[in-house]
Order: sequence, then structure tokens, then C-alpha cells
Amino acid sequence: MTLIIACGLKREARIFDRPGRDVFVVIGGGQAAALDRDLDDEAEMFPGIILSCGIAGALAPSLRPGDVVIDGDAVVAERLAEAVPHAHRGGIVGNDAIVATAREKRLLSERTGALAVDMESHVAARVALRKGLPFAALRIISDRAEDDLPPAALVGMRPDGGMALGAVLASLSRAPRQLPPLIRTGRQADQAFRGLETAFEAIIRAGIDRLALPVR
Repeated sequence: MTLIIACGLKREARIFDRPGRDVFVVIGGGQAAALDRDLDDEAEMFPGIILSCGIAGALAPSLRPGDVVIDGDAVVAERLAEAVPHAHRGGIVGNDAIVATAREKRLLSERTGALAVDMESHVAARVALRKGLPFAALRIISDRAEDDLPPAALVGMRPDGGMALGAVLASLSRAPRQLPPLIRTGRQADQAFRGLETAFEAIIRAGIDRLALPVR
């Protein structure tokens, strides 16, 4: 069955690029409406499993950078968990904007009970429901629940999912004291990307892109 992957960043998409496999990647770049439209178009042409996959922020204080969280339809989520047995099973909530502070994460955790937050899973789940397709989310923790993201980290994504280096440097020049937390954020992100590559390799080896499921 076709695997349609929703992610936010070009760096994530490069991990998923699988020549010769039935895998299609749609990059959101923080633009929920555009992601919804593009996923809908892809699902119309190539109906399959819609998988939200990439890095995420922790809402549960127990989660650390590199931890894997799985959510979604029972059959797909169970297959993902079999491929990544150390993963945490629980809610992944999507949000149109970055949840940047420890306080915001705590409030979102209290309101939803979710383990993690990203910017694509709610869109991917909505499209899957609309199209009657299976949905799951596999996310790797980057920032912890107690972390406040520095301002430079909030302007680092372009609408195409690339890195807005100029905006990051401009923010850093205006507030140089954010350099230490920005370095911490970068290191945690690197750890998350390594974990993402490992987890994605595992689910591909397990044949998630060949899983035969009926449409809903």
C-alpha cells in the first residue's frame, strides 16, 4: 500500500526519500492549509497509509530527545510498534504554531493528555479521515517538556521546509544571549534526527510501505 508521509522539514524528507519504493513525501513547512491541500491531492492520486513522521516536542516530562512516540489507527500503530519496540504509545497532538515554552507545553498536556506535539499530525489525521484512509504518526522527541525554545529557533523554518538561516542569524544578532539555548536546541535536534533515521529504517525493513489495508 502506498505510504504518504507528512513532515515539516526538508531535512526530514531527505531521510524518507526512497527511490524504487511506493513512498511519497509531502513537506508542510509550518503551512497547515497548504499541507492539507497537498496531502489531499496526493491521497486522491495514490490512496494509501498517511503517516505523520518527523521530530516533535515532548509534552510528557519523562520523554527525552531521541525517544520515539507512536499514535494512530490501531492496526498501523501496532505494526509500527512491532518495528520499533522501544517506542512510547500515546497521543500525539498537532498544532498550527510551534509550542515554544514549557508553560505552553504543560497547559497543552493538561488539556489533551498527549505525550508529544508537532505541526503536521492533526492535518494528516484530518486528511486521512476525509479520504477514508489509514493514519498513524511516528515522531521523535527533540525538545523536552521543560525546554523553552529560543526565539531564533522559532524563525528557522521556511514555508518550503528549508532552513531560514538569515532569519536565525538576525534573531541571534538582536539577542546574543540566546546562543547557549540555541546550541542546546540544535544538539537535541541532531539527536532527534538520528533517532528518526533509525526508526524509519526499522519500519521500512518491517514492510510498512507494503502493508495491505482496506480503506475506511
